[in-house]
Amino acid sequence: MTPSDKPLSRNHILVEDDRTGTSVETLRRAVLDNLFYIQGKFPEIATPNDYYMALAYTVRDRLLHRWVKTVETWLHKDVKIVCYLSAEFLLGPHLGNNLINLGIQEPVRQAVEAVGQNLDELLQQEEEPGLGNGGLGRLAACYLDSLATLQVPAIGFGVRYEHGIFHQEIRDGWQVEMTDNWLHLGNPWEIARPEAHFEVKLGGYTVQERDTDGRERVRWMPDRVVKGTPYDTPISGYRVNTCNTLRLWKAEAAESFDFQAFNLGDYYGAVDKKVASENLTKVLYPNDEPIAGKRLRLEQQYFFVSCSLQNIINLHLQAGGRLADLHKLWAVQLNDTHPAVAVAELMRLLVDEHAMDWNTAWHITVETCGYTNHTLLPEALETWPLPLFQRVLPRHLEIIYEINHRFLQQVSERFPGDKDRLARMSLIDESGERSVRMANLASVGSHAINGVAALHTELVKKDVLRDFFEMMPEKFSSKTNGVSPRRFMILSNPGLAALIKRTAGDGWATDLTTLRKLEPHADDPDFQTRWQSIKLENKHRLADLIESQTGIQVDPQSLFDIQVKRIHEYKRQHLMVLYIISLYQRIKAQPDLDIVPRTFIFGGKAAPGYDLAKRIIKLIHAVGAVVNIDPDVKDRLKVVFIPDLSVKIGQSIYPAADLSEQISMAGKEASGTGNMKFALNGALTIGTLDGANVEMREEVGAENFFLFGLTAQQVKERKAAGYNPYEVYASDVTLKATIDAISSGKFSSGDPYLFKPIVDALLYHDEYLVLADFADYVACQQQVSDAYRDASRWARMSILNVARMGKFSSDRSIREYCDQIWKAEPLPVKLERA
Repeated sequence: MTPSDKPLSRNHILVEDDRTGTSVETLRRAVLDNLFYIQGKFPEIATPNDYYMALAYTVRDRLLHRWVKTVETWLHKDVKIVCYLSAEFLLGPHLGNNLINLGIQEPVRQAVEAVGQNLDELLQQEEEPGLGNGGLGRLAACYLDSLATLQVPAIGFGVRYEHGIFHQEIRDGWQVEMTDNWLHLGNPWEIARPEAHFEVKLGGYTVQERDTDGRERVRWMPDRVVKGTPYDTPISGYRVNTCNTLRLWKAEAAESFDFQAFNLGDYYGAVDKKVASENLTKVLYPNDEPIAGKRLRLEQQYFFVSCSLQNIINLHLQAGGRLADLHKLWAVQLNDTHPAVAVAELMRLLVDEHAMDWNTAWHITVETCGYTNHTLLPEALETWPLPLFQRVLPRHLEIIYEINHRFLQQVSERFPGDKDRLARMSLIDESGERSVRMANLASVGSHAINGVAALHTELVKKDVLRDFFEMMPEKFSSKTNGVSPRRFMILSNPGLAALIKRTAGDGWATDLTTLRKLEPHADDPDFQTRWQSIKLENKHRLADLIESQTGIQVDPQSLFDIQVKRIHEYKRQHLMVLYIISLYQRIKAQPDLDIVPRTFIFGGKAAPGYDLAKRIIKLIHAVGAVVNIDPDVKDRLKVVFIPDLSVKIGQSIYPAADLSEQISMAGKEASGTGNMKFALNGALTIGTLDGANVEMREEVGAENFFLFGLTAQQVKERKAAGYNPYEVYASDVTLKATIDAISSGKFSSGDPYLFKPIVDALLYHDEYLVLADFADYVACQQQVSDAYRDASRWARMSILNVARMGKFSSDRSIREYCDQIWKAEPLPVKLERA
């Protein structure tokens, strides 16, 4: 036993470090110190935001000790580091999650109360970084949380967008996009590292030359050079000392001010380079309809990929590593096709910048990179017009040509004479406007390709990347998505988390399979009562939020039927709207109809240029405007749309749901993670056999899942047989009356044209088979109502859903990636006593 380990005598007084201590008094003192020394305020004039910032810096101090020690631990070990490259990281607010992970929520609550503040109110002060569009970015954030919790060395690499996903306002039922200024009050969680910047080349041309050894080399002569400055955010693990890094890159001009131009009176020209460079990271997903938008988006993707790979190589060499061993110590995961240009960029860096021979560089590149496919939608598999790619990345196009030449030789040897296969597998699409296929590049240049659910992976192998699977099946595997139980249960649903802890023990937060211990209590009336009481409390909280956001009062005793996700035709929000209208019409025909009262809750954003999706939002509001005030309804139905869906708002929605709508057409949703968040919080699912729904139903039991709709195979067969949606409409009395109500102007003040694009899309195209699944969906909703009438049965199903969802933790997903793709192992971090 060392002296510091010996028990303290009565004469010893424990004095905690203000930077690392976690007692109430130390935390109180630290908050006031940060208020004074960082915010420059004293309590009498401090705003709530000042107190939030002071508290955030206080919590960040506790992270920094772990953060620095984590990096120091890596440097002293030959350890493999996972690098997760993603164009999106939808993190959610940091403060609450870090309090949970550090285990200091209660002492912090007491400390802020001691300075006259309320922790819940301070949590609401935090601006949410909207650095993502939906599931892709939220998955990346969950994976960073799990990597840290599992103590796996990891760095997330992305873009520090100045303006994230737009804020959504609703005006007269229409979505209006407003600028997201998430940085306008500062970001206490990040640390700028200007000394660690890298330069990124763009445009120009290449020159062939020979080096001093007589070997042919290619030199890239760019039109312009942009500087990438990293901003680091600590990512804490749950109750461990590991604190990993999220590194986001900001674009800046290499020379931000032209003094000569300024002296000549060209005041705007003096800062042209600064403005042009900073535009690269100005906005998340610029509109890529115009060619200028396409160029900006390509430059944006290449910028963060180049910065990240240069950074990786630099760190590797600084630590004394050999470039030939890069793949042994670094794993680079490409989160969809956005960072796929990494394959060409890593080759450029190894061959051009570090004079490595092609074959060795290719081996290292393939063994370093892994590719996660996230979509079955053809339009989401990125391609870039060849002339644009050549203007922006001339050297990379040469490299891609060479990769393609060598790869197609292999294809020809494996499948001689199969010219159609060659055309399909080529990295260059020669049909129509020639373009670069980024999914093909990622597939060729990675040693592993994975889907994100069992069904999705099978469809990737059979359809999207079929040729690649037939040639190299050993690359393919499934890694079903998961979510973090820390954020989406402990933080979002503290009542349920406490009940689970009392019933299943402490370990469930990091071993979700222990939720099975809830099963024996599923039929216990007392346990069911406590379970239902927690759900009702959550519904009251959501009802308050709905009223504050929309002015609509809803009944927490009603069935909360919820669909919140990106607005898109394939997610079929309009199928749910058709059901609402049909239910409304039944009430109008029979005002005393005995139905289960329901509150239908929608939320989600439509892409700014996606007119039909925006009309679906308008339709939801229009139906609500009629239904919500009709005296015949007698408050048995309410329709609400919660604006500006975010991680923070989601944390209030998931715990309050009774029914989770996962109703996309089978074969279109890659996985989904909202379905998991709802189910883990006790909601029952109505859904198709799409994405991870398939595995969820297998886990929770068919009897605890409301299934409807065509399967992916039946969808394929129905379309092949010549699907005619108008015939379905004409032959179904209920469906026809529902659509005719929309066409007649019933929900548009008599205007028959407002929703005509939606009606026409359904009647004459119906790409996502909304009408084909309508009757089965309505029948399935009746099963939902029958089950909800039996409170004990519903509670039992809810308990069993949670108890059997252990598979869907992001911790399980990350363990599979580590074991099967990255070959990465945990590295515990030890702290000296502060």
